[in-house]
Amino acid sequence: MARNGICVAGNLIVDISYPISAYPSPGQLVTVLDNKTMTVGGLACSVGIDLARLDGALPIRILGCLGDDPEGRFILEQFGRYPNIQAQDIRITGQTSYTLVMNDASTRERTFFQFRGANAQFDGLDVRWEAITAKIFHAGYILLMDGLDAPDPEYGTRMARMLARAKEAGMRTSVDVVSEASDRFKTIVPPALKYADYCIINEYEAGKTTGIALRDEAGKLKTDQMLPVLKALKALGVSRWAVIHAPEGAFGLDEQEEFVSLPCLKLPPDYIKGTTGAGDAFCSGVLYGAHEEMGLKDALRLGTASAAASLGEADANSGVRPATETLAFYREMGGV
Repeated sequence: MARNGICVAGNLIVDISYPISAYPSPGQLVTVLDNKTMTVGGLACSVGIDLARLDGALPIRILGCLGDDPEGRFILEQFGRYPNIQAQDIRITGQTSYTLVMNDASTRERTFFQFRGANAQFDGLDVRWEAITAKIFHAGYILLMDGLDAPDPEYGTRMARMLARAKEAGMRTSVDVVSEASDRFKTIVPPALKYADYCIINEYEAGKTTGIALRDEAGKLKTDQMLPVLKALKALGVSRWAVIHAPEGAFGLDEQEEFVSLPCLKLPPDYIKGTTGAGDAFCSGVLYGAHEEMGLKDALRLGTASAAASLGEADANSGVRPATETLAFYREMGGV
């Protein structure tokens, strides 16, 4: 069977965003600058839609859990705008997950308050593998899916079991992690990496997973530690591409152990309207590059450009453009 498309499994979330003047200290009051907005979020929503926007002919299949509620119906409506997204395997149970997103206008940083909801019930045990014809199976976020983070006596976690089954079915596998403030990384992430062809995570997640910090006490990126961290991710089991993205640039180690790095794009003043979803846009670009059999450097270019384009809109998806336009944008912004 000639496999085609990408299956995205994981978080289905409604993001309820509040633009605030500044993030408060305990006991302080701040101003909400405008009306709240409701958009889709989470890995399965953001990556699924970003991939559909990159290529309207690419088959996208979504796996996860939603509630039978207004938030769940809102997510399904958003998927319905893209003819190439297949959402029939989403299980309806519980209450749809949501995240309160505080967008700090003074620093452009975001703070999240997350209700796991139905996402916690997705454990990958009832996936209809015979129905999935995708080339790549992308799953996450590790550390934010209680059912998939649960222990498994054979594979370590249910996420690892699901990835192993995807590989047995003939797909390449990919994972992403959430930037949780915890010490759970070293116990929950490595079992999944044993069955991952691709790992696409940010510098904080990579550092927490490997135990090698990628920022110094002043917050400066330690680029000299990037290669050791990528090698450590490969040593944990990542078989094709280990990729790390940061505001400063993108870094990766490919299947021939060749190190690749690209700087971030220099965007025009006042271009950035929001950072929500930029990491998923980067991931989507890299995944699309992998699907299209690009080399890692070209895939990082597409990921970098997709993330940069997404910054031009306040929500997670509407800034993402078709792949050809995205690469043209990369060149316009001086990308190398």
